[in-house]
Amino acid sequence: MDDTGVVIAFYVLAAMTIGSALSVVIVRNIIHAVVGLIGTFAGLAGLYVTLSADFIAIAQILIYIGAISILFLFAIVLSPRASRGNTETFMRFPALALAGLVGAVLTYAAVDTSWNVTNEEGFEETAATIGELLLDQYVLPFEIASVLLLVAVIGAIVLVRPEPMEEED
Repeated sequence: MDDTGVVIAFYVLAAMTIGSALSVVIVRNIIHAVVGLIGTFAGLAGLYVTLSADFIAIAQILIYIGAISILFLFAIVLSPRASRGNTETFMRFPALALAGLVGAVLTYAAVDTSWNVTNEEGFEETAATIGELLLDQYVLPFEIASVLLLVAVIGAIVLVRPEPMEEED
C-alpha cells in the first residue's frame, strides 16, 4: 500500500465508514439510520477494494447493500408507523459503557500489536476463480442455496400479505 492515492483513498473511506457508523447510532429516525448503514457498507466495500479483496468487495455490495439493507427498508416500511420512532430507553448508559469498553479493547489491541510490513505483492484476483468453482465444482450447493433464498422470499411475501376481508351474510 505504498501508492499515495491508495493511502489517501483508504483514509477517506475509513473516515466515511466511521462517520456513517456513528450516524447509525446517533440519528433518531430509523430510515436515516438505515441510510447510514448503507453508507457504512459502501465504505467497507471501498476498503476491501483498497486491500485488493475484489470478491469480498463485490459480495459486500451485492449482499449487504443490495439485499440486507433493502430487507431492512422493507421491514420498516411494512411495520406499523407508530413503531418507527427511536425512543429513550434505560439501556442507553449500559450500551454506552459497553461501546466504550469495546473501543478501549480495540484501541489497546491496535496499539499493542506489532504490525509487520512485508514487501510482497498484493493478492491475486480471486473473483474469476471463485466464479468458475461456483459454476463447476460447487454448482449443486449454489443452486440449493438459490432455491432456499427463493422460498424464503416467497414466504416473506405470504407472511406480509393482507388477509382478504370476509363478507358477512
